[in-house]
Amino acid sequence: MQSNHQNNLCDKCEQESAQKKRVYVDMDNVLVDFPSGLANVSDELKKAYEGHIDEIPGLFSKMTPVPGAIEAIHKLKEKYDLFILSTAPWNNPSAWSDKLLWVKRYLPEVFYKRIIITHRKDLCIGDYLIDDRGKNGTSEFTGEWIHFGSDKFPDWEAVLNYLM
Repeated sequence: MQSNHQNNLCDKCEQESAQKKRVYVDMDNVLVDFPSGLANVSDELKKAYEGHIDEIPGLFSKMTPVPGAIEAIHKLKEKYDLFILSTAPWNNPSAWSDKLLWVKRYLPEVFYKRIIITHRKDLCIGDYLIDDRGKNGTSEFTGEWIHFGSDKFPDWEAVLNYLM
């Protein structure tokens, strides 16, 4: 049972969160450098999973952050209500847990209990979605899609310049 003080703190957090615009951030090739994970996988394993490398067990836990991503998220956190909105390969159950472990390693204080894994990003309601691909509902997202890696948003510096 929560004390009145804890309830007041929770209410305050919810009010502050409701006042900020909501930003969803994709993981693969936005926060997480997908090729960096492949660099840590044997050639034999790559060959065994040729054509579906995203199904390599443990692959998603081997990835490092995209340059500038961690710093940018900490800046955005001050102004926006942030959530991870990512897709995990259906035939790679370890990817789901690997993504959580990645967040716990690199951004635990920002995305604690703020991770959504879905193949229908268009069902989430928010103001912005930072994503590198128009798949899994991204191009149908009702807020603004910030197309990471595009000419307009080639990197995190461009995203920050736009959002801040």
